[in-house]
Amino acid sequence: MLDALTPQPADKILALMAAYKADTRTTKIDLGVGVYKNAEGVTPVMRAVKAAEQKIWKSQESKSYVGLAGDPAFSDAMIGLVLGDSVARSSVAAVATPGGTGAIRQGFELIKMGAPGATVWVSSPTWPNHNSILKFMGMSFRDYRYFDEETCAVDFDGMIADLGQVAEGDIVLLHGCCHNPTGANLNAVQWDEVIATLNAQKAIPMVDIAYQGFGDGLSSDGEAVRKVAAGCPETIIAASCSKNFGIYRERTGILMATGGADTPLTQATLSFLNRQNYSFPPDHGARIVTEILNDAALRADWEAELEEVREGMLKLRRDLADALQEETGSNRFGFVAEHRGMFSRLGLTPEQVEELREKHAVYMVGDSRINIAGLNAKTVPVLAKAIASVL
Repeated sequence: MLDALTPQPADKILALMAAYKADTRTTKIDLGVGVYKNAEGVTPVMRAVKAAEQKIWKSQESKSYVGLAGDPAFSDAMIGLVLGDSVARSSVAAVATPGGTGAIRQGFELIKMGAPGATVWVSSPTWPNHNSILKFMGMSFRDYRYFDEETCAVDFDGMIADLGQVAEGDIVLLHGCCHNPTGANLNAVQWDEVIATLNAQKAIPMVDIAYQGFGDGLSSDGEAVRKVAAGCPETIIAASCSKNFGIYRERTGILMATGGADTPLTQATLSFLNRQNYSFPPDHGARIVTEILNDAALRADWEAELEEVREGMLKLRRDLADALQEETGSNRFGFVAEHRGMFSRLGLTPEQVEELREKHAVYMVGDSRINIAGLNAKTVPVLAKAIASVL
């Protein structure tokens, strides 16, 4: 059996990480991996996380399993954070998952059970693992237009035209905020039109929200998913705690499903899916999040540090846009300051990206997606000069 296995396609981002690690040049810049880093290139443990872990260490008396759905207090806390009061708590089913990726996978499993003939529509482009998982699961999926390569903004007319072709019962996968990989987001009016279009087509939205708090603020970044949940009969939501709580390795996420006539049945189905895939979800990260969200002092400190992170990335965006304008003599890259979240897609060709790597030790994904958080005050002008040199 093992001899019959065939090599699988290499993950481009993981391959980029390996190439960066092997590069011996001291001037190298890593803009590839999608992990937040501070100015020193470190992914820090947030103050509130350390404090919550101390509380857990002192008070926890057992490492026994939690329920199949995870700790109900975690679900309540995360539903409050993501959905607020946009929908009644009694209409939301939820399960803890191993990270946001686990939530996405379980969401796809739910779709496969409830709507086996549905097509999942994904933005072009999207996070590559969306398509990879769908392909591996043998599910039908199609692209809808999202990003205009010329303007590096949302191709909203193209998006709405494509969503107008979605069949009844199909699933439309949306990014709740800080679109990955482009950084280009819908505005409030556009979200309203998307919701109206989905309802007209009788399609079901699935929202991936992995960067709440990294864009326009914790509350503002949740507005879109709240609009969708309140405005559509049914919604699937996959949320991650990796980025905004900085607990990447704890693998903490949640899958929510809103609406439907029988929430207890949905809840039982989500628990069943957890049982089939990994039984009981991990708890340590979920317990950290629960402690922070339910403790007023910890939550205030977490929100303050998260805001520092967000403002730091916005400053890097403005600084990079200004430096590129100075180096190129044009506002060609002004969109960098308008994008939100960790990522922007710069509109460079694969050849230019390769030249940046070979000649300047600048590592970015082949489609020119960069992680803004990979920069600091010293490397912003270096990157701007390098980009100008390959144009």
